[in-house]
This record gives sequence, C-alpha cells and structure tokens, in this order.
Amino acid sequence: MTTTAPPSSRAARRANDDTTVEQALLSRRSVRAFLPTPVPRDDVEHLLELAARSASNSNCQPWQVHVVTGSAKTRLTSALLAAHECEEHVSTREYNYQPKPDEWAEPFRTRRRQFGEGLYGNTLGIAATDSAARLAHHRRNYDFFGAPVGIILSVSRHPLDGALVDAGLFLQALMLAARGAGLATCPQASFIDFYPVLRRHLDIPDDQVIVCGLALGYADHEHRLSRHRTPREPVASFATFHGDSP
Repeated sequence: MTTTAPPSSRAARRANDDTTVEQALLSRRSVRAFLPTPVPRDDVEHLLELAARSASNSNCQPWQVHVVTGSAKTRLTSALLAAHECEEHVSTREYNYQPKPDEWAEPFRTRRRQFGEGLYGNTLGIAATDSAARLAHHRRNYDFFGAPVGIILSVSRHPLDGALVDAGLFLQALMLAARGAGLATCPQASFIDFYPVLRRHLDIPDDQVIVCGLALGYADHEHRLSRHRTPREPVASFATFHGDSP
C-alpha cells in the first residue's frame, strides 16, 4: 500500500485536474480501497459547507450528517460487523431503496448483473460460486472500505419522499466537492440494513430516516480495486428532445 502524502493545502489540491465541475463528474467513481491518510476536520467541514448549497424543496434542507473518525469509527465498525456476523439484518428497511434481486425489471436486472460480474469476477477475481469470498468483500462496507472518514446521512421523515430527493442532491454535491479537493468517496446503501445499530451509536432520533453511508478519504491507487470502472449509457438511450433544435 502506498503512503504517498496528500497535497499539503486546500489551495494546492485545487490546482489539480479535478477542480472543474466537468472533470469532477468525469473522474468521480465509487472507490472501495482507501489510504489510511487522515483528512483534516476543517477540510471535511468545508466540503459539507459546499454540499449544503444544494437545492432542496422550499429550501427546507432536511439533511443531517454524522461524521465518524478515529475511535468513534472503530466502535461503530465493530458494532456493525458484530451485527453482520449474527445476521441481525432488519427484515424491513425504513424506506424501499431497492427491490429484492429476483424482482428487478429489465434493463436494470442486466445492468446489476454486469456490475456484479465486473466487480467480483473481473476486478477481484472472485468466482460467482465463491460465496465466502464475496461475503468477505461485502463486510468491508462496514469499515467504510478502510476510509478514514465515515459519513452517515439521514433526512427528516416529514415529508420523506421529497426529503429523499433532496438527500440525493446533497450527496452528489458532496461527492463532487470531494473530487475537487482531490478526495475520493463511495456512497453505501448497505448501512440501512443495520439502521438500529446506527441509531444507537450515533443517537439518531426516530424522526430522521437513515439514507445511506459515505466513505471519504484518499484513494489507494495501487489496490486492484482502483482498476474497476463502470460504463454509462449514451445520451440517446435515455434522453428525448422535444421541439426544434437550433
């Protein structure tokens, strides 16, 4: 694992190629291998300040953010892994993030399968039949893939549907701001399977719904997971233009 030092200042990081919105979008990906290099609290606060500029319904700003580092992250990770080992998954999530694997419709079923084949088979070299190895990789979610900063995002239940849209806007802004600062992220829905653990350890009240987690830190570019890339559909496949084009 490389121990290359990160840029020494926020101003220096802004000098890299990821500072433009376009480059941040093109270079953003879900990173699943991080360096242990700490991220200063001031830098995290600045990223959250930028993300808070996101649009929200009537400027309600329904999000709440819990940042865990150091010993607090270690305690949370230990509790999550203990719950995972005991198979204490919740039977019902607080919101319907995704259907069960056999309930996916096309073309999403195929895209989901291709993603799994690319991550586990092509990148990690784990066979489809090796359930133990796949489970071992999945467990890394609950240590935020080794990132020094873990974030848990929640929103108000009142009203939940609109707040979830706002949460997506906030999350995207945070990830792009992180790219502009030379940092990497990975949004993680896996945390919602253990939301009671998160509530206990982070004192999240019942009127807040836990949306997801987010790993934040410096990418480990020497890890084989750094080679993993996912394709995107062309604009013509999802966009319909109405009216006369200039």
